[in-house]
Order: sequence, then structure tokens, then C-alpha cells
Amino acid sequence: MRKIFLMCSLAACCYGQAQSLRTPAPSPPQTVKQDFGISSIEVSYSRPGIKGRKIFGELVPFGKVWRTGANNATTITFGDDVLVAGKKIAAGKYGLLTIPDGGNWTVIISKQLDVTSPAAYKQDMDVARIEAKPMAMREPVQNFTIQFDDVKSSSCNLSLTWENTAVSIPIETDVDSKVMGQIDEMFIKDNRPYYNAAAYYIDNGKDLGKALEWLNKATDQNPKAYWAWYQKANCLAKMGKKSEAAASAHKSIEVAKEAKNDDYVALNEKLLATLK
Repeated sequence: MRKIFLMCSLAACCYGQAQSLRTPAPSPPQTVKQDFGISSIEVSYSRPGIKGRKIFGELVPFGKVWRTGANNATTITFGDDVLVAGKKIAAGKYGLLTIPDGGNWTVIISKQLDVTSPAAYKQDMDVARIEAKPMAMREPVQNFTIQFDDVKSSSCNLSLTWENTAVSIPIETDVDSKVMGQIDEMFIKDNRPYYNAAAYYIDNGKDLGKALEWLNKATDQNPKAYWAWYQKANCLAKMGKKSEAAASAHKSIEVAKEAKNDDYVALNEKLLATLK
């Protein structure tokens, strides 16, 4: 009898394992990571679908805390200090909650990382509350979507879209003081980032004379650096020194051809066309 019992138990166990079945998640999770400033922002959430339902005002009630997704709590991680709609948020991981409404949404950055229902929410754990106006969209978005739009060096928008509703929240970060601090610190050391520092100065409207000084040192260190010759030509052109800019562009073309880099040849030819 004991032998029969063990055999039956083994068969039942094998049957149970055979019945194990993986199916697609009804609200698939997603993690969105956006490089931003000199760090990044990461959002983890789940993406429920419309599936023929009325979403805002019914499935997602107006005036109540929403986990801003499905399944687990939605979280947002800032790699650096930021301003969210003008409110200071320190680097770290937070819960991302919302209170949808017809004419106004409240976006909540919370210390709570586990809110999956209105009953679990504690307002005293709020880090910031942001008011945002929902925008109507002509074409419906089938799955709830969080993404980053209009991404620039120091600003971007966090966008929430679902059904025919879109909500956008502006985010900013102080890039300039951090980069300038790095430049100051690195220039104390022997391995000085002449090219990168000069490129930052040129791109951000800073002292072109200083940028040119650094580019001269970069090309002295590496005469085959066609990218530095090109940036030098770009800098000289911005300073109104056309003949010197043209000479630097021709030098960049010469060494770029040696390196078989057609992209920089084309960039320099385009720059030369503006100097005529």
C-alpha cells in the first residue's frame, strides 16, 4: 500500500508540474529609463489596456488616488536632484501617484513605494503635489503609457497618456553648475579635458576665446584629431574669423580622409559652405 501511495503522489506531482502554464500578463510591466542631464530618470509601471472599457471617470474614478498603472505600485527614480513643475525633488526613488479629474489632475511624488489602492495612501508621506491640466487627444491610446518627451540637456516632460487623455509634467535639472564644477576640478589635474570642455563652452554660449584656447591645446596634443579641428573651425566661425575657420576645416578634412571618416568630411564641407 505504501508503494502504491508513493507512486500516486509522484504522479500527482508530475501532473501538477505539467499543468504549469505561462500566459501573457494582462497589464505588462515596463521600465522606462531616460538619460537626463548628467544622470537619468527611470519609471517602472504596468500598462493596462482599454479593452472596450470607459477609463477615466469609471474604471479609474475621478477624485481618488490612482496607482498610475496596474498591478504593482508605480515608481520613479531620479539619478540627480531635479525640479518637478518648479518643486525641488532630491535624487532618489519615489512612488508616482495621481488623482485624475475631468479638468485637473494632481500628480503626487511620494515616499511610499507600495501604494496599490487608495486605502494604502498616506498624504503625510507626500514629497510634492503638482497640479496638471489634462489634454484631450483625437486618437485613443490603447495601453496606458508613460514616456519622456521634448528631452533637452536640462529639461524634459514626463508624459502620461491613456484613452483620450494626456497629462504632461515638466522636469528640470541644473546641468550647467555641475558641468562647470567638473571642468574646474578636472583642470586642476594633469589629464585635462580640453576638447570636451571647449565643446561644452561652444554649445552653451560661453567664452569662445577660452574654448579656442583649449582647442588649440587639443590639436597640439593630437594633430590627427579631426573632430577637434572641426570644432576649432566651428568656434572660429562663431567668432567671425572666417579665413581661420576655413583653414581649420580644411585641416579637419585632410586628417578625416586619412582616418576614412566620411561623416566629418561632410560636416566640414557643410561648414565651409557657410563661410563663403
